[in-house]
Amino acid sequence: MSKQADLPVLDQDEACCAPMVREPLGEVDAAELSRMFKALSDPIRLRLLSLIASAEGGEACVCDLVGPFDLSQPTISHHLKVLREAGLVGSERRGTWVYYWMLPEALARLSALLETPAVPVKASA
Repeated sequence: MSKQADLPVLDQDEACCAPMVREPLGEVDAAELSRMFKALSDPIRLRLLSLIASAEGGEACVCDLVGPFDLSQPTISHHLKVLREAGLVGSERRGTWVYYWMLPEALARLSALLETPAVPVKASA
């Protein structure tokens, strides 16, 4: 008889990324997730991520990301580098341009962390 039958079956989401309301974050997870949240705390980076995520085909050329802002191309590149280093976007150089795409697994991880169980609403007396 296999010993695996004695093991509890966990929901795949619970095994991967338990929300804070179920268990406290470990030191490594807290450090990684805080880098992601810190990157998103800047309004320019939040807008850049939104532009990338909503771009046709799911990716955007850096050449298309400069126009919506009153910032220089090097400043936009800096913000994109922060998003990439935080693990929120991927990138690839194609000729002279760099293309960016959102990493859905990173956003899913952030979402799972903030997920809270439904709380019943108490009727007022």
